Amino acid sequence: MPQIDKPLAELELYHGINPRPSDYDAYWDRALAELDATDPQVELIPNPALQTACAEAFDLFFTGVGGARVYAKYLRPKNAPSPHPAVLQFHGYTGNSGEWCEKLAYVSQGFSIASLDCRGQGGRSEDNSQVKGNTHHGHFIRGLADAPEKLLFRQIFLDAAQLARIVMGFPEIDPARVGAFGASQGGALTIACAALEPRIRRAAPVYPFLADYLRVWQMDLAKDAYQELRTHLRAFDPLHAREEEIFIRLGYIDIQFLASRINAEVLFTTGLMDTICPPSTQFAVYNKLACPKRMLLYPDFGHEGLPGNSDAIFNFLSGL
Repeated sequence: MPQIDKPLAELELYHGINPRPSDYDAYWDRALAELDATDPQVELIPNPALQTACAEAFDLFFTGVGGARVYAKYLRPKNAPSPHPAVLQFHGYTGNSGEWCEKLAYVSQGFSIASLDCRGQGGRSEDNSQVKGNTHHGHFIRGLADAPEKLLFRQIFLDAAQLARIVMGFPEIDPARVGAFGASQGGALTIACAALEPRIRRAAPVYPFLADYLRVWQMDLAKDAYQELRTHLRAFDPLHAREEEIFIRLGYIDIQFLASRINAEVLFTTGLMDTICPPSTQFAVYNKLACPKRMLLYPDFGHEGLPGNSDAIFNFLSGL
């Protein structure tokens, strides 16, 4: 079988090479304390866009850390018993929460579903960040030249956890039966959400982004979704005098270091020919999971549609 990364036997033992900041746990504990102190000011506004007899559709707005107004689509089944389960959906890099009708499979199962729009990407959420340094060519470098608390993905990870808290607080939802799923950036946010809101019961990340940045760099794959890393180094550290400092700073938003916080049961999907989010970076996350877990491996597939995967995730989350 062709390979673009380590042999599978080595991947199964790989634990990543990006440096972990010495205060990583304290950093996220402070972040969660800030989230605790944030009044979400939730608004739930009926949206008439979806004409269906089985679901109610709402525009969900809340205030995230730093004061940004964040948006999600929220659908709940009509006439479902309360409390009932819910799932959270997270989209890929630069995208948005998708079409209303795409979420009806979960509603048909008696689930509510909330789909987040990430700050400043292709949806309706606000990005009010003010940071030093580059803000062009991507989001995971936004704030990299500023204090670690200014990293944009810190705020986006917290938005994912806050959405979970909000949905778990709705009277129609059973907070012990909430799951999360998404691919690429959505896979990363699934990991972050389950780590920062440990009541998440099931999580289904697909080829997650935002992991083991130094490995991406060393594989010469700082292109496509990771292009902004190359852009930042060329513009702000052309001699690599600050390389170690930069990768330590990126470690604050490296999801491999959040993995050990997860209590949920995890169904993890990886394509072994993925040149966007290399398999080794994904195994760095998976191998740190201490919770019940299993991996669906697609040997001949990369960062693309995976046959049968959406059905497998639906069946997995339907067990909530």
